[in-house]
Amino acid sequence: GLTGLSGLRTGMVALLCAAAGVLVPVIALNAKVLRRQGEIERMLPDMLDLLLVSVEAGLSFDMALQRVAAQMSGTLSDEVGRVLDEIRMGKIREEALRSLVKRTGVQDLGTFVSAVIQAEQLGSNIAGTLRIQAASMRGKRRQRAEEAAVKAPVKMLFPMIFLILPALF
Repeated sequence: GLTGLSGLRTGMVALLCAAAGVLVPVIALNAKVLRRQGEIERMLPDMLDLLLVSVEAGLSFDMALQRVAAQMSGTLSDEVGRVLDEIRMGKIREEALRSLVKRTGVQDLGTFVSAVIQAEQLGSNIAGTLRIQAASMRGKRRQRAEEAAVKAPVKMLFPMIFLILPALF
């Protein structure tokens, strides 16, 4: 009787350890991906502003991307550098930009890349497209900050109830 129960308990522990061994890396990787995407989303409006200033100063789009990669630091700058490397190795700019969106998985970046590709295909002014995209991304960043500010009191409620109020009583 005891050996059967002991074997069952050992089997359950082994099963739990196996489940943890599979789930913990997946959860950690997903958290890292979300953190990286958040960093890219935060840096995107600044990158677009720098791109816009560079293009309006007379640089070509590729040269403006080089300037962004050189002057900014962080994940987005590294990704722009990778796009430039792909273009130097012979990849078409459109393909390199689409692979950037696929690698990062950031929706706002996808919107920007689609607008740039469409402007290039239609032969319209890239500076105007960049200006509109920069204003749009700044608005989205402001909206996200306002949403986070609205959620903050709710997130502070439970620690306050369970940690601060008992100490007061």
